Order: sequence, then structure tokens, then C-alpha cells
Amino acid sequence: MARRHAKKDDADINITPMLDIVFIMLIFFIVTTSFTKETGADITKPAAESTERKPRGNILVGIRSNGDIWMNGGEIELRQVRTLVERAVAENPEGEVVVIADRGTKTSDLVKVMDQIKAAGFEKLTISADEPSGV
Repeated sequence: MARRHAKKDDADINITPMLDIVFIMLIFFIVTTSFTKETGADITKPAAESTERKPRGNILVGIRSNGDIWMNGGEIELRQVRTLVERAVAENPEGEVVVIADRGTKTSDLVKVMDQIKAAGFEKLTISADEPSGV
């Protein structure tokens, strides 16, 4: 007498729907995340009584005390400020331009950078400052 062996059904788990959900969540988080760009320079900002927090400051331009201009993590020339700001505004039209000047920066260097930003078509810009330590 031949014995019949009962075939066991393989219980496969279909993970395709789970992978679909993971990829959709990944795309959602990438789209909704706002990326903060840093200037790349170590700057000591001056203190000011009239400081206010800005939730958006996506386009950052840093000026060191020796006149070096930094943007997007690297040192740039004055003539590059206009082009890079135009490009940054095209990528993020709702972003604000924030100039972060060291407390030892010459006024003439700050004015030159501000002129380049305004020449790029961006009229509204902010100068960054720290809150006074006593506040």
C-alpha cells in the first residue's frame, strides 16, 4: 500500500503592498522636508535689541570679518553673488534672502553684497543678528 503524503501549502507572505507603502511614505517625506542650507563660514553675529525670529531663511549669504563671502558651503566671489541668488530664488521663490555678516565686517563689504542681491531682483532681504545675552 502506497502512502500518500499530504502536501503542505507553502505559506508565502506577499510583501509587495508593504513595499509600495514604504516607497510612498519615503516620497512623501522627501517632498515635505525643507532643507536648510548653511553658509559654510564660522561667523560671529552682532547682537541687536530688535531681533525677531524668521521661520524661513532659505537663501543664506555669509560675510566674514575679512570680507570673504560664503554661500552654499563654499567661498564665492562678489560677482558670483548675483548669479547664485538668482538661481536660489528660481529654485525656491518663497524663500527669503538672509545676509549673515560677522560683527567685524566692513560696512562697504555689506553694502556691496546687498547691492548684488538687489541686482538679482530680490528687494526684500534680512540682515541676521543674535539676541542680546541679557534677554
